Amino acid sequence: MPRPEATATGSPCEAVLTIGVTGNQSACISAPMQAHLHTEADLDAALNALVRVDARFAQALATAGRPPLRKRPDGFAGLAAIVVAQQVSTASANAIWERLKAALDPLDHAAVLRARPAKLARIGLSAPKIRTLKAVARAVAEGAIDLPGLADAPADDAHRALTALHGIGPWTADIYLLFCLGHADAWPAGDLALQEAARLLLGLKARPSSKDMGPLAEAWRPWRGAAACLLWAYYRAAKQRRPVPKTTTKKTATNRRRNGG
Repeated sequence: MPRPEATATGSPCEAVLTIGVTGNQSACISAPMQAHLHTEADLDAALNALVRVDARFAQALATAGRPPLRKRPDGFAGLAAIVVAQQVSTASANAIWERLKAALDPLDHAAVLRARPAKLARIGLSAPKIRTLKAVARAVAEGAIDLPGLADAPADDAHRALTALHGIGPWTADIYLLFCLGHADAWPAGDLALQEAARLLLGLKARPSSKDMGPLAEAWRPWRGAAACLLWAYYRAAKQRRPVPKTTTKKTATNRRRNGG
């Protein structure tokens, strides 16, 4: 299936760009379609469209700069890498992943199905992660899911297909869709950093919940994934700009303890 491309035109959609889709059709940013972030040009077009539909993204770009295009392998190995990296440090995740690749060469769904749980545990995988990887491998082997093929499904449908798998939660599903498949409309609504970035950029009094994040980003379709990348960059930049709290002196701390403070 040809990959959609974003192009500027002289049509009424020019203010938000038009995106070429299969069948030589085109639509404004608010129309439902499958857009992708496969190239630097794709990301530039997406960011341009976001700025045109919501001027606050211009502020985010001015503060954070252009976010990088991040790409990971797709298919079973791509999803497995996200599962392995959960709830452990980056160093630990990398070490476990390298051991897993060395033990199961090639690392695919068939190899995981053949591997005994005890072997996977010795590599460093927890019991829940072993069950998740086995369940995903079984679904792929039985044809219950086509992981690379989800790139051409609407974001919400692809998200539901992934979260139907044992052990795959909403955040894992969206990270796979965004970074492994380049799905431009993936929206990790449960990500805390993304929620805080939305609060800062949109001037909200409180950090929005996962449920709140859906309506907030509705106008950004089909580029919610690009919005997420920019908001993460904006969050990092905002954190770096926050003033460092004054260090409490030893004398002041002692006085506070004496006064019951």
